[in-house]
Amino acid sequence: MIAASGRESGSDCASTRRNARCSTPATGRRSATRKAGVDGRAGAPGRHKKPPKEEGTKMAAKTWRKKTWRNLHAGVGLAALASLSGIALAQAQEAFNWKQFDGQTITFLSSNHPWPTALNEFLPEFTAKTGIKLKFDTYNEEQMRQRLTTVLQTRSSDVDLFMTLPTREGQQYRASGWYADLKPMLDDKKLTAPDYNYGDFSPVLVKLSTMDAQTVGIPLNIEGPVVYYRKDLFEACNVPFPATLEDLPATAEKLKACKPGITPFVSRGLKGAAYSTLNPVFFNSGGSYEDPAKGFLCNDNGIKALDLYTSMLIKYGPPGVSNYTFYQITELIGQGRAFMALESSNEFGKLTSFEGRQKDIDVKLVPPGRDTGITKPSVISWHIAIPASSQKKGPAWYFIQWATSAEMEARLALKGVAPPRKSIGEDPKFKAWLSEYPNRTNWMGAILQLGSIGSSFVTPKTTRTPEAVDILGESISRVLTKDADVKTAACEADTKLKALNQ
Repeated sequence: MIAASGRESGSDCASTRRNARCSTPATGRRSATRKAGVDGRAGAPGRHKKPPKEEGTKMAAKTWRKKTWRNLHAGVGLAALASLSGIALAQAQEAFNWKQFDGQTITFLSSNHPWPTALNEFLPEFTAKTGIKLKFDTYNEEQMRQRLTTVLQTRSSDVDLFMTLPTREGQQYRASGWYADLKPMLDDKKLTAPDYNYGDFSPVLVKLSTMDAQTVGIPLNIEGPVVYYRKDLFEACNVPFPATLEDLPATAEKLKACKPGITPFVSRGLKGAAYSTLNPVFFNSGGSYEDPAKGFLCNDNGIKALDLYTSMLIKYGPPGVSNYTFYQITELIGQGRAFMALESSNEFGKLTSFEGRQKDIDVKLVPPGRDTGITKPSVISWHIAIPASSQKKGPAWYFIQWATSAEMEARLALKGVAPPRKSIGEDPKFKAWLSEYPNRTNWMGAILQLGSIGSSFVTPKTTRTPEAVDILGESISRVLTKDADVKTAACEADTKLKALNQ
């Protein structure tokens, strides 16, 4: 588990449950009245210088995997570093100094996501390399967002780094001036290591955090909802994996009859999180967020998707599913108490760490719609950003470079964090890790499909995306709690969604 609030890299802080934070208070905050430039020193000036369906899922051919990985990152060649002469590279290395901010302390506001959890054990290496101490202020995602909103709205300098979803809050944060632009630091040879190679990141993900010619974050991963299922129990019950969305209820019914003590299906029901897992069901049912005139949820496709998603949870989900998010879902199927889980691909590492799950869990994309034939997963990427109000942008940028370097991303990939860098797909250690278990190869195959055919439109287009997320989640919650029928919930949600842009 990742250490929580007040933890310094290289110091001890008791591990906490993933939905809790450490009680140790964060200390050593820099006074908000003390002025500092980009480098964090007082008074210093800022330096502003359709793949084949079967082949795609089963990854039957290594050549397809290599080709698809490259397609995922298509359009961008290697960074300009490859053209540097040995002399020029040596000069660049001489200009950059990892110890430039030795002795400083920075604070990272993080969610209890698999990325920081996987990174945690390597933090002492960062302090040893840079002399910079790092304090984690870690919450579950909902609490993190509440804390972050307060920090950003008050322009507090208490936080120097935070995790962000550009597809969710990016436009709002950018319009509010809450993101620091990372591009000037990226372009500054004294602040960016010569081997950092920003061009190695997937252009699909870079595009998500490029707003008005500014770079507002650096990609940490690539993820989207997939179906985890107990392959061994499906085989024991002689039940095939559902071929289409419409087959899900019949499949769940057969599994329930075979082993009544095991939950047939589980996914997110919590209002603030459920929109994410609804989306692939919505898209595969023919739903779209692109044309308000045709409606979003309040049409045949949208109502069908909302009905299928909520009815699966009501009829085949666990008690209290309206409060479920990734934590409860991973625990349920990880402990062997569920047949199927529709959950983020990023939970693969955690899920397979449970005893026995590495061998009996398998991974597939959400089945296509029977009538539509559509397979359209949703894809997102967490990024790491610096608040515009931070007084220590330089040290914070050094942490970003270290944590998102090719070396670190390769190490995190071995813990089940899908890498955002193109080069990791060809890393020999990562290839060897994937080949150890069939479900790892299938997981990576699903990730590649997320990147090649997935949609990053997780809500209707609006600068008020967080509100749109809540509206979509509320439509699910209202049906689960029997506050509204499916059609009423869908159509009232549409009215609210359309009003966001009026």
